[in-house]
Amino acid sequence: MKQKGFSLIELAIVLAVLALLLGGLLVPLTMQIEQQRIRETQKMLEDAKEAIIGFAIANGRLPCPASISSNGQESFDTAAGGSAANGKCSNFFNGFLPAVTLGISPVDANGYAVDAWGLTQNRIRYAVTTANNNAFTTTGGMAATTMSVLLPDLRVCVTATGTTAANCGTATSLANNAIAVVYSLGKNAATGGAGLDEAANLNGDAVFISHTPAASTAANGEFDDLVTWLSPSILFNRMVAAEKLP
Repeated sequence: MKQKGFSLIELAIVLAVLALLLGGLLVPLTMQIEQQRIRETQKMLEDAKEAIIGFAIANGRLPCPASISSNGQESFDTAAGGSAANGKCSNFFNGFLPAVTLGISPVDANGYAVDAWGLTQNRIRYAVTTANNNAFTTTGGMAATTMSVLLPDLRVCVTATGTTAANCGTATSLANNAIAVVYSLGKNAATGGAGLDEAANLNGDAVFISHTPAASTAANGEFDDLVTWLSPSILFNRMVAAEKLP
């Protein structure tokens, strides 16, 4: 009696169907992983912002950003006599979150907080205003200047098109008086998006860009940065509640 098995053609068809089914499952799984990383990173940024507020309440000032060589510690401009007494940071607009100074964990081998993508290029970024002669990073500077006079000047815009080095210009503004900006370079941090909007977050000025993700075919190119900022109303209210202001 003859035994009937699969022919090569039938086997090929079965394998093709399985490949299609697996491919259909893998795409949603990949998307789920990326969405989870985005959610985790957003939480990291919000936690970092809370840590910055806590530091301000405890120390009467905001921490300086970490530099590329400060191993997660806040970095002062020592060449210019920078210290907590005068608030002169070494990297006001292009530094990293000072995770060690803030007591944030986990950190990488060099002391920097890293977003959910986990690469060295994914170290969390942090910028802080220089307004009122560095009052926000000077011990007691905010209290001495008083809330009515303090004018933080970091800007967050929806596009780099039309912006200047100091403000949003003709671009729509999301914040024109941010005290600090905390952000992640997102999934493409390792390769570095070539888009104008992503480049604007790394050009070392007081203007930052935030909007929904965009593909490389978008007008200003690829954008997947995740950006949050600290407004004066939030910081001042928390410091007043803690009796650190006015």
